[in-house]
Amino acid sequence: MYIDVVVGLPIEGPFTYAVPPDLIGAVSVGKRVWVPFGSRKIIGYIVGFKDVTDVKGLKYIHSIIDQEPVLSDDVIKTAKWISEYYFCSWGEAIEAALPPALKKGKKDIKSRHKIEEEPVESSSHLEPTIEQGKILKTLWEDIELNKHDVYLLHGITGSGKTEVYLQAIGKALDRGKSSIVLVPEISLTPQTIERFKSRFKDQVAVLHSHLTESVRFHEWEKIRSGQARIVVGARSAVFAPVKDLGLIVIDEEHETSYKQQDAPRYHAREVAIKRASLTNAVVILGSATPSLESYYNAKNGVFKFLNLTQRIQDRQLPPVQIIDMRQYVGNPKRPTILSKPLENSIKKALEEHQQVILFLNRRGFATFMNCKKCGYVLKCKNCDISLTYHFQEKKLTCHWCSYKQDPPDICPKCKSAYIGYFGIGTEKVESEINRLFASADISRMDKDVTAKRNSHKEILDGFKSGHTHLLIGTQMIAKGLDFPRVTLVGVVSADSALHIPDFRCGERTFNLLTQVAGRAGRGKTAGKVLVQTFTPEHYAIVAASKHDYRGFYEQEIKYRKELFLPPYSHIVVITFRSRKEEKAIKAAEALTKLLKNKISGYKGDHKLQASGPVLAVISRLRKEYRWNIIIKSQAVPQAVCLIKEALKDFSKTAGVRMAVDVDPL
Repeated sequence: MYIDVVVGLPIEGPFTYAVPPDLIGAVSVGKRVWVPFGSRKIIGYIVGFKDVTDVKGLKYIHSIIDQEPVLSDDVIKTAKWISEYYFCSWGEAIEAALPPALKKGKKDIKSRHKIEEEPVESSSHLEPTIEQGKILKTLWEDIELNKHDVYLLHGITGSGKTEVYLQAIGKALDRGKSSIVLVPEISLTPQTIERFKSRFKDQVAVLHSHLTESVRFHEWEKIRSGQARIVVGARSAVFAPVKDLGLIVIDEEHETSYKQQDAPRYHAREVAIKRASLTNAVVILGSATPSLESYYNAKNGVFKFLNLTQRIQDRQLPPVQIIDMRQYVGNPKRPTILSKPLENSIKKALEEHQQVILFLNRRGFATFMNCKKCGYVLKCKNCDISLTYHFQEKKLTCHWCSYKQDPPDICPKCKSAYIGYFGIGTEKVESEINRLFASADISRMDKDVTAKRNSHKEILDGFKSGHTHLLIGTQMIAKGLDFPRVTLVGVVSADSALHIPDFRCGERTFNLLTQVAGRAGRGKTAGKVLVQTFTPEHYAIVAASKHDYRGFYEQEIKYRKELFLPPYSHIVVITFRSRKEEKAIKAAEALTKLLKNKISGYKGDHKLQASGPVLAVISRLRKEYRWNIIIKSQAVPQAVCLIKEALKDFSKTAGVRMAVDVDPL
């Protein structure tokens, strides 16, 4: 007997191995095996059988690791699709689906700590609103019929999307079906998990990268055994080994964290749709600010459209006031962090014992340090990026490679003492709030303070209990949080993501502002939102202030069409990285030439474009220079096929690494 095996390396497979007679009875698809690979012994995954083969001198597998398969048929097929669509190996895609312990060849893992489950109060289904009722009826029919459909649920913030998810999951459970719920930020899962556990108790398992290796393995086992029928987790939970998958929910489907940044560079939304199609499951994509691609697909009938237009209990969306910060440009040495209207509103809210959220999507104390005499900006020694000053550590830090250095007293270039800090981050806002409102209890929530395990939960519990009066944070606090006592949301700077060289910056800004504005007025007291900006006339900011998704979409989609950008095209970026810049440029130029030659030889209207090579936005990262080739195509398979053809004639260069990113963000 011969078996086809794939391995977790960037190498095309599968590879054929012979099975020793004494192991033939134990072999089955989806099991892990130890195989000889070159001079090494590595883990392989069985993906198929062969009775005959032309290959001579085949090696035998060493041993079989599992008694039961660790990979289900639909996960193997989904991984195969990922390898073809996202330009990676089948084995790399399979390894994305497994917890770390299994990739190391372990069969079991003992937990050093007893897993303590916090008690959660029970809750039952709420009476649906008229809008929720109509939507649930549609979803229930598909779940009853085992019919695969993709629904875009566009619901304004506070309209009760989570209740729709919960009742759809309840229906799937009644039909003996399992569900997967994907949430974007691990910071918002404590509240989300609580809601699911209060409804479905120990039927719920949780999967995300902040869990210890042992806890993650035990949660995975709980799902595989069928003990847990509902999985709540981040991106990788899309591969959860559930039995009888009937429903996948992707909450905040527009979120960028659903896209994996290293190989395999998959997008969890697309993977969920593919996996659901293999099991006849229903997919719900939920968002108050859907991605342009999803809304475009819904408008063109690829997805089915569901809409929640009313907030629960007819609560009003909070009014949004735009504050033009150009009026507050005063002392350049001391930039205005809080305008008078925002400062006065915070004071009033705190006096009335209400809670406040302040949002700034930039961490640190100062965003860069420069010399006022010669203009020198302190940059990371490994990356082409300015260093951010962190006051508590008294260090300059690179947010890309974590390089740290002490801040200098004099300019390293001209030796003058005119060196100072510029720009503001969450740490600076916290310091300003402490100065203005000394008696208020303040918490900050960003990557710097949430590095410790359970720190998200501790910060949010303090805010939920009312002990914390004011919460300052980055995009971690922009979505999914539901605190009835929050009546004021202040956006310290709406411009932080607006002027970066990225065609999605308008969409990101609109999404963040709309989402963060939705945190206000979710209780009995009406809320309000104040947005500080230096570009008050920008269409993304104006549309967000009116909670007008439709208006924003109509404006943005025109630009996308004119420039043949997503959703009208798919983009593939090929990045060359090397410590020697001329090597990266040379390799990129050689492949660009091959790609353009292939395209010019094609006949017909194929709408394929290749441009470059161009410097990456961050041209040097972790000591490597980066050059990009950008391909635009109407369909991904067309672009992938073009790259594969060109690579046949391409000679690799020593010291140069290449990465392909399909549908990059």
